[in-house]
Parts: sequence; structure tokens; C-alpha cells
Amino acid sequence: MQHVSLQAATTLTEWSERTIRRRLADGSLKCAADNGAHYKTMICFDSIKHDICITLEPDDIEILQAADAGDAKSQNDLALLFLDNDKMKSAAYWLELAAKQNFTDAMHLLGCCYLEGNGLPKDDNLAIMWIAKAASLGHSIAIAQIQSMGLT
Repeated sequence: MQHVSLQAATTLTEWSERTIRRRLADGSLKCAADNGAHYKTMICFDSIKHDICITLEPDDIEILQAADAGDAKSQNDLALLFLDNDKMKSAAYWLELAAKQNFTDAMHLLGCCYLEGNGLPKDDNLAIMWIAKAASLGHSIAIAQIQSMGLT
């Protein structure tokens, strides 16, 4: 892997965007030399790999690459890695990206994060919205949750 987006770097390191920009400015992080057609800040993966907050196996790095490129299933899978490591805020970021692409598993999990206040402020309205949207697209667990809430 050669580079990741600034946003991916913030979730991987748990650093703020400001911290990453400051480290880019002082040279302790490297910007990708060739952004190609990208119009967003790209960070050299090697310059953050020792500061990543979860363990990434080689297969996980492929998932990260696909997630950073916008693949909803990979975004959901990456979110699951963060959830498994109790990195709720980072998980919520990737779930939201996948949910906005109508990936039903991510919608359901994002709704649960809002319902429980995991990685996001507790918000029953957003929780129900995401779970109901997943249910409307056929997600069986979301359907059961909506039915148990008496919202059908």
C-alpha cells in the first residue's frame, strides 16, 4: 500500500486532522508524492504504519485500500475491524460512509451505534432512521428490531 487519504489516516491513527496536517508540515509525516487524479490529501502509508491503533493483517490492508477507494462492503468490513478493537469512533466513520451507499449491514450497525451512543452521540431518532432504512431494504435483523419497537 502506498498511500491513504487524510480521512483514513485520522481513523487509523486516532489523530485529529489538525495533528496530521501539523506533522505533514513539520516533515514527520510524508504526503504522497504522486496524488495522480486525487484532489484530496494523500498520506504515505509507511509514514503512519507504526502509529496505527489496530493490528492490520495483509488482508486487512487490502480491505483498507478498497474502503479508502469507496467500496461500501470494504468500508463495512473495515468498520468491523475497528469495532472488534473497541475503536468505536473510527468504526462509526466507516459505517457512515458505507451506509450512505445503501449498504444495509452498515446502516443497521450505524443505527445501533446511535442507539447505544457507541462512537457517536446517542440519538434515538438517527438510530431509528438508519435501522428503518436498513429494514426497508430487506435487512432481516433490522426488520425484527423495527417490529419489536412496534414501528411497523
